[in-house]
Amino acid sequence: MPSTKEYLSYILDSLSHIEDITYKKMMGEYLIYYNRKYVAGVFDNRFLVKDVKGIEEITN
Repeated sequence: MPSTKEYLSYILDSLSHIEDITYKKMMGEYLIYYNRKYVAGVFDNRFLVKDVKGIEEITN
C-alpha cells in the first residue's frame, strides 16, 4: 500500500527544525534526503531511517 501525503506531511513537519531536508516520490513511497544524501524513507506509512554515520548528530 502506498504511503499517504498526509503521513509524509506529518514527517516533514516533524523534521522542519532541520535545514535542507528534501524528498522525492518513488513508486508510491517517499525518499528523504538531507544535504542531497539519502537518509530515510517513508514506506507503507512508516518512517524508516537509514543507518548512517552521524545520523544522531542531525536528529538531536
